Amino acid sequence: MKRSIKWLGLVAIAAIAVTTGLRGAAADLPVMDGLPTAEPETVGMSSERLERLDEVMQAYIDRNETPGVVALVARRGKVVHFSALGERDAESGSPMTHDSIFRIASMTKPIVSTALMMLYEEGHFQLRDPISKWLPEFADMQVAIPSPPQERLTGRFKTVPAARQITVQQILTHTAGLANSYRGITQPEFQRMSAQTKPGDTVGDMLKRLAELPLNFQPGDHWEYGRATDVAGRLVEVMSGQTLDAFLKERIFEPLDMTDTHFYLPQSKLDRFTALYRPDANGKIALSEAPTAESRYVAEPHVYFSGAGGLVSTARDYFRFHQMMLNRGELDGARIVSPKTVEMMTTNHTGDKGIWLAGPGYGFGLGYAIVTDLGPAATPRSEGSYYWSGAFGTIFWVDPREEVIGILMQQLRPYTHLNLRPDMASMTYQAIID
Repeated sequence: MKRSIKWLGLVAIAAIAVTTGLRGAAADLPVMDGLPTAEPETVGMSSERLERLDEVMQAYIDRNETPGVVALVARRGKVVHFSALGERDAESGSPMTHDSIFRIASMTKPIVSTALMMLYEEGHFQLRDPISKWLPEFADMQVAIPSPPQERLTGRFKTVPAARQITVQQILTHTAGLANSYRGITQPEFQRMSAQTKPGDTVGDMLKRLAELPLNFQPGDHWEYGRATDVAGRLVEVMSGQTLDAFLKERIFEPLDMTDTHFYLPQSKLDRFTALYRPDANGKIALSEAPTAESRYVAEPHVYFSGAGGLVSTARDYFRFHQMMLNRGELDGARIVSPKTVEMMTTNHTGDKGIWLAGPGYGFGLGYAIVTDLGPAATPRSEGSYYWSGAFGTIFWVDPREEVIGILMQQLRPYTHLNLRPDMASMTYQAIID
């Protein structure tokens, strides 16, 4: 039977405190440490309408299309909805809890992009600097172009020298042209390169192989998603002299009290780790990876720190990071970046380049997709909202105009056959009543 844990009264809290980590607070709302709460009506939202969010999420669980979700909504710095529905591990019947730990995949990217911008604030680089100043393997890049029909060539493409150096800004905006697994003329070469990764490799080792592949287009010409944030993470390491793991822990996770965010999950926390699922031929869930010590997010060696998608985290921790961003760089006295850096990161840097993964109506900042035109974007999120998502079905957004943060955690890949993630947004915004 699918089970759910929502906001509970003080009597019920004591009974589930061990499994959820919740404790009582004012106004009969439980509070996890670091999550300020309020009744929805005090921040212009409807309690009754927010119930629709769980009804919609529970319907996906009841249809066995996703095993369970954690949904968090905050407005004006207060969490007003926080539900844990379904199961963390359907095979064992373990219920989803508020402190369940998820593979957040590409939701790692905004955190690592922020880490790099912290070094910008310390004078380590300018956005237009070439990355070859720190990663010389990217100094003399070639660009792949289709083989002309009248030339005597044996391959699918020929190469020409890059017209310009790859810049830090192009890495942060995904406009460098790097070979990737999604699309582009060099996709087969990228797949072969990825297969060469062996235990003990670091991201730096992988990037040296990536730099040997030609670019898909001249740097700056288009938007193309891929491993660029692995480059950003490696830049953090070279500039700071620390591993990415150590830098994030010391400079972001500890100051923001993000106690459950890791590149590799400690085995002591396995009892909160979520199983990963995939849809079977009928669209119902089937186990893809069990939440055990053999998971690549747990197993040693702990040396591959992927800025593009290596972190695990909780909804609570991820809220704290993005409340810091919504607060223009500060949370609970911890200043991570300046207000002007937040402004620069959450401004569109890509003009009218197509952001194919987000669709029309979006641009891209430094680590975030940005809503630039509400109509084409077909979203209730305000213009100027910024967001990103993860390959295992997670998503978040920050809406500075409405002062709203939304976070949805699940573990399902692929997930695009479902409307669960856009439903999270529409169910959040229909609850705004002021």
